[in-house]
Amino acid sequence: MKPKISRISQISPDQSVVCIIATGDIPESLKLSKSEKEYALKRLSEKEEYVVINSYFRQTYIVKASGEKEDYRVIEDLRKIASGLKKTIRSNNHRELVITSDNTVKGAVEAFTEGLLLSIYSFDKYQTRKDKEEGREYPQKLLLLTGSGDKELAWLETVTDAVYMTRDLINEPVNHLNAPLLAEEIKKAGASAGFSVEVMNKGKIEALKMGGLLAVNKGSIDPPVFCVLEWKPAKPLNTDPLVFVGKGIVYDTGGLNIKTGDYMDNMKADMAGAAAVTGILYTAAKTGIPLHVIGLVPATDNRPGQNAYAQGDIITMYNKMTVEIGNTDAEGRMILADAISYASKFKPELIIDIATLTGSAAMTYGNLAIAAMGNAGRKYFDLLNECGKEVYERIAELPFWEEYGEMIKSDVADIRNVGGREAGAITAGKFLENFAEYPLIHLDIAGTGSLKKDDYYRLKVGTASGLRLLATFLKRYAESLANNE
Repeated sequence: MKPKISRISQISPDQSVVCIIATGDIPESLKLSKSEKEYALKRLSEKEEYVVINSYFRQTYIVKASGEKEDYRVIEDLRKIASGLKKTIRSNNHRELVITSDNTVKGAVEAFTEGLLLSIYSFDKYQTRKDKEEGREYPQKLLLLTGSGDKELAWLETVTDAVYMTRDLINEPVNHLNAPLLAEEIKKAGASAGFSVEVMNKGKIEALKMGGLLAVNKGSIDPPVFCVLEWKPAKPLNTDPLVFVGKGIVYDTGGLNIKTGDYMDNMKADMAGAAAVTGILYTAAKTGIPLHVIGLVPATDNRPGQNAYAQGDIITMYNKMTVEIGNTDAEGRMILADAISYASKFKPELIIDIATLTGSAAMTYGNLAIAAMGNAGRKYFDLLNECGKEVYERIAELPFWEEYGEMIKSDVADIRNVGGREAGAITAGKFLENFAEYPLIHLDIAGTGSLKKDDYYRLKVGTASGLRLLATFLKRYAESLANNE
């Protein structure tokens, strides 16, 4: 269970404390003895990131924040140190834990708290024999002694709640979360946070003639769904909505171009984009971001059964364009294309899609960056870049030159759903551009959205990649509009 966050104004003598320091001085408020201070400073001078002082009735964790890096990198280091301390914190079985700082960068307390919260997440609902460490548990409460206000702490609470929810969705196996069940979970999130959800069934999708979504679904026994999520406050700052589109492939076998070897491993996470969009709307509504925001989630699985779509098929899409199928494992762009076309009905200011789309993006950037590209204005990319540093979900831009569009031309249809082996991440983005009548940013999280092992507080399988980035983007964009920037 996720610990609750609250704020305190002073430390009691019997409370265990995490204190983040930047200088060689240890605050008197920690009530350490002279020998304890000397021991701590000696250990920290030996390049240790933290030291733990075990007193009779409490523990004091002293964490050193580097003063030799840019602030955003210091903040990220604190998240990682929190991750490294989680086992020690659990072993000490605190009911509550104070987190404070002294003369460090702004946001140090919140960063350590965030890193700890995201590190202790676990998906264990199906474990009947849970490995409890002799009754040892993480703290039930994290008590923050910080200069930040209630609004900042509410943001931290909500974003971490959204990450937990998003990770739960990604980690659910397809036999417990097919497309219709994903729609039900999205509706629950909407009811909890206060955003509206419309779920279109297969009949409505057929009436809309969403050929891409219907084609991918042909191999499945479960019907597709198309979800429209909307957060519209009473007085939004934006005239035209921001639309987020998330890929909702609840399981990807590759279709008739079936995945081989271990490439099908963790394909339950191929709906990480859809889960992230759900988390973004949850955060926007729960924190009351004053922007009109819409989320679109096309969802199905991709299987080789039934009358599965095949290589060489020609599909008529929602916007009436025709697509030659060059590979049935390039299914994500097919369902995204219909959703991006549908977004035009809202006359959006900007469309951002997020998807575990191409192995090419993962091979290019590994798990260190989200591949970003598009035709939207520079101000949006610049803000995404700033937010990426702030939450350490960094974007790396790929060129989006028109020549890349030549690589997906078809001899028999308007466009082909794959190009050659070269520039695969970019040609996937160029494919999507054909369906966008409004400015588009494409975020490929294939490398960051599902991990094979833990990366500090980014845990294996479902990481919720892109959620913190785009939620922060919305918050910062709203602030810029409020300030007339």
